[in-house]
Parts: sequence; structure tokens; C-alpha cells
Amino acid sequence: MMPIDPRLPYDDQNVFAKILRGEIPNKTVYEDEWALAFHDINPQAPLHVLVIPKGPYVSWDDFSARASEAEIAGFIRAVGHVAREAGLVEPGYRLLANIGQHGHQEVPHLHVHVFGGRQFGAMLPR
Repeated sequence: MMPIDPRLPYDDQNVFAKILRGEIPNKTVYEDEWALAFHDINPQAPLHVLVIPKGPYVSWDDFSARASEAEIAGFIRAVGHVAREAGLVEPGYRLLANIGQHGHQEVPHLHVHVFGGRQFGAMLPR
């Protein structure tokens, strides 16, 4: 897949929009009025969960500019809930949000990857 441009309008035919509408099945980990969390179909760690807001937001930039205070708080709380319920707070975990072409975002719907279950190396080469 080619990375997307986060400045493009929201595409309601993206895979996460289809998951939110129930058109594509998922292995749900958590759901509330603000967010849906589910196992990644191509896990990169022993635990790899995606957390997505239920609103139509392309990227973190789009979400932080347009979402309501309640949506922002609800989404961030959902990410924390997923990490706590998975037992990741200790020994730790990694959050990742890819934004735009340089960040290699492939799905034009904001999503946060929650990785856990193993030791992770440095984020970027020194």
C-alpha cells in the first residue's frame, strides 16, 4: 500500500470505516461510544491491538483539530484502558500512530497501534 496524504478528505470506504459499520469482521478487544479496539490482522508483536476513534478522522492532526473535547478524552481513555486490561502497564508497551507519507500511514483513518508482550528496541537509530 502507498502511504496516504492526511490532508485528503475522509474516505468512508477505508477498511476501518467498514469495520466500524460492521461490514468487515474484527476481533474486538474493547468498545465504547468513542472508540473501537481490535487485534491487528498482521501482528508485529505478541500483542498488537489497533485503537480507532469512531468519528471520521484521517489522522492525529485532523482529530486534534476537529474532534470534540469528549471525543478526544474518550479516545485517549480507550487507549489507556486497552493497555491496562492487557496487563501492559508493567513491564511496559509501545504506542505508535503513523501519520502521512513520511510516517507511512496506510489507512486514512486515525489509529493507534498498541504493542506489547516483548522487549522493544530503540525507536530510531542513534
